Amino acid sequence: MATSRPAEGALRYLESKKNLTGSACGVLGLGLTLTGVAGPYWPVVVAGLYAAGALIAPPDRPAPPTPPVPAEQLGFVREDFARLREYLGEVDLPEEAAAALAGLLELYSAMLEPGWVAGVLAADAEAVHALTRAIRTDVPECVDTFNRTRWWTRLTAGGESPERHLERQLSLLREEAERMTADLRETEARRQQTHTTYLEGRRES
Repeated sequence: MATSRPAEGALRYLESKKNLTGSACGVLGLGLTLTGVAGPYWPVVVAGLYAAGALIAPPDRPAPPTPPVPAEQLGFVREDFARLREYLGEVDLPEEAAAALAGLLELYSAMLEPGWVAGVLAADAEAVHALTRAIRTDVPECVDTFNRTRWWTRLTAGGESPERHLERQLSLLREEAERMTADLRETEARRQQTHTTYLEGRRES
């Protein structure tokens, strides 16, 4: 469920140094109240100490922006993806697993397609890392493990089928890829909204 901007701002303030320092000073004011020092004006004392603590607290440092991924890195990922597709083209998989894998590779291909989509991807270093890991490690490991396990299953029957494990692994990777594309789509939607707000502000100025 998406969190509204006012709620996000309130949560950020609750976790800020200003609120934490002010709260600590407010607790000190409550201590003075319990000892009788504050007297009948204890609400003013507590509020004043909180305000003083919030004022003297250093401001929170904004998180540094995530630097965009260099274009060369995406080029390396595309090369790895091409090698992965070549390798998978020679692998014999069950029909359902093959269909699931084809759909997953289609998502990867769409994200890596040169153009504005890749530009949005390159701006999200975490998404690039997740996609790189899936292409270089996760998918090959799923297929290799399936082939090895299937070979042993032919010798010793019983246990959960390797096909079922492979289908589950591919399903999890598909869910991860869909989350990535949803996040990238949301990023682009926010960028569009920001530009709309900018144009509206320019019209009114």
